[in-house]
Amino acid sequence: MRPVGQTPTEAADYAALSAVYGTLLAGLARSARERDGIPRAELLPLSAATFALSKLIVHEKVETWLRRPFVDERPDGKRPRGRRLRYATGELLNCTRCVGAWSALALVALRLHSPTAGRTVTTVLAASAGNDVLHSAFSLLCAKANAAHEREERLGEELRELRAARRAA
Repeated sequence: MRPVGQTPTEAADYAALSAVYGTLLAGLARSARERDGIPRAELLPLSAATFALSKLIVHEKVETWLRRPFVDERPDGKRPRGRRLRYATGELLNCTRCVGAWSALALVALRLHSPTAGRTVTTVLAASAGNDVLHSAFSLLCAKANAAHEREERLGEELRELRAARRAA
């Protein structure tokens, strides 16, 4: 990420985003005092759900409509659009960690204010994150198996060439 001086933004644009986030976080903390806390056992599913939601917002084609006002998506990559707050928002929407913080805030707020809906949404998103992990693990396993197979074929070919050279000698 480029420094503020190298972007069409001002520090105040980032401060505005931080102020909105901080205000929402403070409001959530205030309203949480009157509610049952979230059990520690739900932290891992909430984390997985946050991962899945931030990945969905930042990377998936289905959420292009959400990014389009702030992010220019081209074959060579994504770039923030516009100037000032619009540009800063585009940077945020290009960052899974950044969107993750906002996603966590939203999911925790939903869980606190509507526990059943919050658990349902968390479960769906956590299952999606689990699906991503399994697909990544499967892809890695397939890539390793393919690489091992290619090595085996190369070694077999080298062995055949050595045997042929020995017979010719």
